[in-house]
Amino acid sequence: MKDKTIRRYLIMMIAFGIIIVFLLAFAIYIGNYYHAEDTAFDAISSPVESISVAEEEKKTITFTPNEPTTTGIIFYPGGKVEYESYAPLMEKLASKGILCVLVHMPGNLAILDTEAADNIYEQYPDIQNWYIAGHSLGGYAAASYAADHEDLLAGLIMLASYSGKDLSGSTLPVLSIYGSEDGVLNMKKYESNKSLLPSSLTEDVIDGGNHAYFGCYGEQKGDGTASISNEEQMELTAEYIYNFIF
Repeated sequence: MKDKTIRRYLIMMIAFGIIIVFLLAFAIYIGNYYHAEDTAFDAISSPVESISVAEEEKKTITFTPNEPTTTGIIFYPGGKVEYESYAPLMEKLASKGILCVLVHMPGNLAILDTEAADNIYEQYPDIQNWYIAGHSLGGYAAASYAADHEDLLAGLIMLASYSGKDLSGSTLPVLSIYGSEDGVLNMKKYESNKSLLPSSLTEDVIDGGNHAYFGCYGEQKGDGTASISNEEQMELTAEYIYNFIF
């Protein structure tokens, strides 16, 4: 009886130790992330005159056009990227007349809260056409959300990303954008997973663009070298998204 008790105790201690090691490893993993550059924070604190910015700390940053609009984008940031990094892109889209809600994710990982968009709609009753968008892992999470909430959305926008859920039979308009020099996006996976998207897919390739330049967080490990500037890539991205929506 005593041996069984000792054995049970040892098993519990080993299991507890494994859990502790896992939690420490996860904490280290999410603690190592890409930080937003000063340019990104400038877009929040000093936006262009045609828009206003409201920040709910560690929840959302909303970029609102001064002119009334009925179109909005909910944006999921890339994995392990500080969400403020996408403020300049949101600023450019808002200046084109699109309300943009940039969402903070736990641990900077959108897959930990794919349903985050659910909390956005009722805050903006004037928005009639909502698009869900995201970069990289955020795009993957956005596609997952779109697959389960098609009735709430006017479209899906993925930047350097692909879907893991089947949307092939959906009537939802889908836009995919990536840079020709992207060294992070798994292109084999990207091409094979196109079959999960509607045949009406709109695809834009930014010549000279890379993976990281959809946001402002510096160079990303394993990425290709862009032959255009960060600013140019975001300008082109905003233009492609605007043309897709309108």
